[in-house]
Amino acid sequence: MTTTESTAAPLACAFGGAILARQGACPLATMALLGEAERPRCSSPVANTNCRTFRALVRERATFALRLPPPATLLTHAAEIRIECGGLRGLAEALGDPPGPPADIHALVNRARDAYDGLLGIPFATVVAAVTGWEGRPRSAGGSGAP
Repeated sequence: MTTTESTAAPLACAFGGAILARQGACPLATMALLGEAERPRCSSPVANTNCRTFRALVRERATFALRLPPPATLLTHAAEIRIECGGLRGLAEALGDPPGPPADIHALVNRARDAYDGLLGIPFATVVAAVTGWEGRPRSAGGSGAP
């Protein structure tokens, strides 16, 4: 390991929202303080690039279905979570994995890259269908939770 590699700050995890929502996990993710909040960081630049590429492809392919703004525009938190969580669920479905949050996001993206000869070969119809169908946790009826 070179000096620059050992002192480089970990990159923000491409699926940090999904990890924080407990809709996926990754052995390469570590929690780091950012201000007063903990945020997932990726310890592998190569894995981070692969995950970011997949996430960008999901956003691009789901733009019409979700009526998203242009790519340079920031998304709402709900839209980001939907893309991350739904995208991971759809990718797992395309690979024939059982339903549920992926236990290893990095391995899932790598398996897809290998299975489809690159990330562009992923069957995005399945992924986009999962993104559009993904719903977060149901809201409580009372709002505050008080009787």
